[in-house]
Amino acid sequence: MIKKVFWFLRLMFLKPFFKSVGKNSYLGPTVATHGLKGVSIGNRVRIYPGARMETHNGGEIIIGDNCSIGQNFHIISDENRLIIGENTTISSNVFITNTEHDYKEIGEHILKQRMLTSETQIGENCFIGFGASIQAGTVLGKQCIVGTNAVVRGTYPDYSVIVGVPAKAIKRYNEETGDWEKI
Repeated sequence: MIKKVFWFLRLMFLKPFFKSVGKNSYLGPTVATHGLKGVSIGNRVRIYPGARMETHNGGEIIIGDNCSIGQNFHIISDENRLIIGENTTISSNVFITNTEHDYKEIGEHILKQRMLTSETQIGENCFIGFGASIQAGTVLGKQCIVGTNAVVRGTYPDYSVIVGVPAKAIKRYNEETGDWEKI
């Protein structure tokens, strides 16, 4: 409990460096930060130690209210928005991005090639499992579950369970029947 008081105080100290910070949120010790003026943190957001948050070239990170984010979280936004919906839980060691390196010139180092960006959205009430990687342009509907170590790219409807490398939806909740159905 005492640690969390210090985490709360840390976030209040850093608040002027963020675009916005909601009430009753806290931030554990970070590994690295860049461009915090592009980061908006909602109310009652809990970010555990080891976070690395980066925005570049006007990119935005928007974390909705009542989110819980595990240790060693890495998030990057470049030139576009990256949105995490309200009440989402993100486990430890998760990577989320809205950018990637274009790789067309075989003779040129990948870091010298242009960056591609596309908005990434995680819906409300989602759960992202340990070690998952959410790639640029991914859209998760509300209440999606992403399995441990999944590498996710694409658009997934509400209530999808997504697992694997590369990830695929394996079942979905049917609101009409009230049953989970295999896909």
